[in-house]
Amino acid sequence: MTEGNEGGQKPPEDEGNRAIENAVMLGFFAVLVAAGIWLLGTMADVRKVQDCAGQGRRNCGTIDVPAR
Repeated sequence: MTEGNEGGQKPPEDEGNRAIENAVMLGFFAVLVAAGIWLLGTMADVRKVQDCAGQGRRNCGTIDVPAR
């Protein structure tokens, strides 16, 4: 009643493919998290500018100060 696999073990080729798939998924997850963090930072900056403009202020853009 067995299908040729003794002890129900999978061939070693499947383990290699699984490791590659796990590495790809980990890389995808890391890129997704990084994109989410970048998006949250960008949204916070936009919110600050909109709050400033909504209060009727002028010159709400960020001012870059050169390092000394």
